[in-house]
Amino acid sequence: MTVEKLTELTINDLEIGTGKAVEKGALITCKYTGKLADGSVFDSSDAFQFVISAKRVIQGWYQGIIGDNPMKVGGKRTLAVPAELGYGERQIGDKIPPHSDLYFEIELLEVLTRD
Repeated sequence: MTVEKLTELTINDLEIGTGKAVEKGALITCKYTGKLADGSVFDSSDAFQFVISAKRVIQGWYQGIIGDNPMKVGGKRTLAVPAELGYGERQIGDKIPPHSDLYFEIELLEVLTRD
């Protein structure tokens, strides 16, 4: 079975959050599952915390979480990330081969800003 390669980031809101919106530089906490095109899970976390910036996460996450429609606390969305916005030609560990499209389900749990 051949899986069609992704050509662009696809964002699908499963649930629209009603809490604080993500903004650049915020410390966010999310729950997520990452899968490859064949459905195999390569990573997941119930409380992944990080500062959202273009240099700290893959471009697909940055654009998919903060982009034109920033996530809000309580929101859930899926991201279909083409390899160019993921890890590109790099292999990551033994679970993500080079040139892999990545699929994520993300739930935004918390947004902390300096205000």
